[in-house]
Amino acid sequence: MNSPLASALNPAIDDARLLARGAARLLYDMGYTAIPEFSFKTGRRADLFALGPKGEMTVVEVKSGIADFRADTKWMEYRDWCDRLYFAVSTRFPQDILPEQAGLIIADGFGAAIVRESPHDPINAARRKSVMLRFARCAAERLGRLEP
Repeated sequence: MNSPLASALNPAIDDARLLARGAARLLYDMGYTAIPEFSFKTGRRADLFALGPKGEMTVVEVKSGIADFRADTKWMEYRDWCDRLYFAVSTRFPQDILPEQAGLIIADGFGAAIVRESPHDPINAARRKSVMLRFARCAAERLGRLEP
């Protein structure tokens, strides 16, 4: 049930792909470039990782439902790899269960809005360089796969 139609037929289910698309569009409008399913050297994979125009690094964790959020214990580890961390959820998601240590984005398949800003906790310069190189390589590899 991961189609837009399935989500429309059952409002309790939100398609994570659509939420990620809306959050990525918001980031793009803010001057960021986002990559979905970005892996850190630890092997953890963020739903969206975004790089801002001044090298700012943001992770967005998409939560399609309460069960998805409760099953996820890895989100706290992402704080070590970014300057800001957000959860992206739909309007139907109960916002009060989301931790204050992360920002909050309300999204749908067409766009999103930040309703709670993330605390800013800059990573150190060496880690920033390492993550930026990983981001660049990931983007280049994905672009290379598009070529015939």
